[in-house]
Amino acid sequence: MKYRTLGRTGIQVSPYCLGAMMFGAIGNPDHDDSIRIIHKALDAGINFVDTADMYSKGESEEIVGKALKGRRDSVVLATKLWAPMSDDPNHRGSSRRWIIAEVENSLRRLQTDYLDLYQVHRPDPTADVEETLSALSDLVHSGKVRVIGSSSFPASDMVEAQWVAERRGLVRFRTEQPAYSILNRGIEREVLPVCQQYGMGALVWSPMAGGLLTGRYRKGRPADTHRSKYGFKHLSDESRLDVVEQLVPLADKAGLEMAHLAMAFAIAHPGVTSAIIGPRTMDHLDNLLAGAETTLDDDLLDQIDAIVPPGTDIGALDPAYTHPALERPSLRRRPADERRAA
Repeated sequence: MKYRTLGRTGIQVSPYCLGAMMFGAIGNPDHDDSIRIIHKALDAGINFVDTADMYSKGESEEIVGKALKGRRDSVVLATKLWAPMSDDPNHRGSSRRWIIAEVENSLRRLQTDYLDLYQVHRPDPTADVEETLSALSDLVHSGKVRVIGSSSFPASDMVEAQWVAERRGLVRFRTEQPAYSILNRGIEREVLPVCQQYGMGALVWSPMAGGLLTGRYRKGRPADTHRSKYGFKHLSDESRLDVVEQLVPLADKAGLEMAHLAMAFAIAHPGVTSAIIGPRTMDHLDNLLAGAETTLDDDLLDQIDAIVPPGTDIGALDPAYTHPALERPSLRRRPADERRAA
């Protein structure tokens, strides 16, 4: 497997990053089987593993910790924080209080004394970015964290964080983890260019568009899969399924499986360092590894561009970040008395 530099950190990582979200109660609850999957990925040359505290409420981190015993030094280990971990209102977000506490919990679950990459899982509008970067800088200076990153941040937040770090002499975000696939190309407009401008590595999640690009979801043929049981709207989005129907014959003509086409597309962009795979079973991993050497020529990439133009999002991915102003009317409307006065 050929390795790539994670931004300008000097850290070498595989173009496939093993995502551990499916290890634990929400995916594969069998710890021994999950560990075997992790070991096979490592044996195949994948040296980049990404998890998060929220995945099965810490169980994913525990499984990864068990799997890395004796192999920790050869793995670039990443985890994230932000999501609620209990009913306590302070056991979430990216405040200094929570960052300093939760890193210890993740280190304990992962059975390690340092993290190669510690990421803020989503933007936290309640915490000043300087407060967050200050706490994360302390972790880097203490040796508990090597590199820090963001996840699903809008380009404007990414740039602000870079400026704050420069002004205040703080450690800066060196990576970003956005959603990216043939169906979700919006980050090509600003997020990936910002990554390239600031030398940030990009490890993209959901290169399979939440499962749609596996080929198992077709128009008029609902699939009975693990993901479909969660009722994700993006799996039945007609606009997204219409595009899948155009991509299937394209992959067939090229002699490629849909999953291999999707993964090869995700890692073809020069701004992308790694694409996160999230196998739940050994068969899933075997299928993905079988396409690890797939590359797409310019003609095939042009045909994909003709179906989904660069910078375009087709529908929405359910777990994707949505700015609070788009969900809460009070953040995008003036008070009624001000509107009347106007």
